[in-house]
Amino acid sequence: MAEAVEELRALARDLLAKGTVQVFVGYGKGASPGRTAPLIITSADRAAELVWDKHCLNNLAVYLTRSEVTKRGKVGIVVKGCDARAVTGLLQEGQVARENVVIVGMSCDGMGEPLLEACGRCDVHTPAGKDADAHHLACDYVIGKAAVPDAQKEDEGAEYADVARIEALPLAERWAFWQEQFGRCVRCYACRQVCPLCYCKRCAVEKNEPQWLATSAHTAGNFAWHVIRAMHLAGRCVGCGACERACPQHIPLSLLNKKMAKAVLQHFKYRAGNDPTAAPAVKTFELSDENDYFR
Repeated sequence: MAEAVEELRALARDLLAKGTVQVFVGYGKGASPGRTAPLIITSADRAAELVWDKHCLNNLAVYLTRSEVTKRGKVGIVVKGCDARAVTGLLQEGQVARENVVIVGMSCDGMGEPLLEACGRCDVHTPAGKDADAHHLACDYVIGKAAVPDAQKEDEGAEYADVARIEALPLAERWAFWQEQFGRCVRCYACRQVCPLCYCKRCAVEKNEPQWLATSAHTAGNFAWHVIRAMHLAGRCVGCGACERACPQHIPLSLLNKKMAKAVLQHFKYRAGNDPTAAPAVKTFELSDENDYFR
């Protein structure tokens, strides 16, 4: 990845020096060896601090709605092919104007040591460039070319096998499973903070008139928090896994989000973040829509 790092640094330096962007969001060295952390720079002189390796796990799209970043001007941002889906979602929902962001796509062979499970199923190891068709987000720059082939699109059964295993449990066992998982939640809201699609200026959990749910960390309130969040992300979650990686209690949040994604795919034939020209599932209504999801 050494060549990719140097190309990235040179590009960021050029974009900042010429004033093409006023702020650049990428990865820098973390607090401990073998770790990275988000790096936000405004000076071309700091481009040398950018890194690119198998530890660049964060989905940096979350910073595209942070006023601390956007108030500085046009933003340059590093995205992996999978992270670009979150940018697509933000564009679809009017949270980001395409002309206000320069997207630098980084090709990768997978992240993490050992390799993240999702990386083995990735179909966008090399992000789409300017030659992409209208149904794919076109990065302004693409650095490198992945050495591994993109995975073929999985059939629904294989893609949601982990969800099916939970669905197959008797109701009492499913209830016990989620009670045990959510019972560990300390309500730190790390899952919310790292999610690119959780961009509300004021979250429902912070409102007390009316109070939607109890703020203390107990099982009932925890259930309400996670179910509300999953419902808010239905048809919007791009499956980046940032929430699950950020959870200090190792709650399998991706299972809940994938359950919602499965329902949206079945009922609306829609996958979040794939097509920037498509209308989001929860923002459209057709007379031909099946209504059997109403109970």
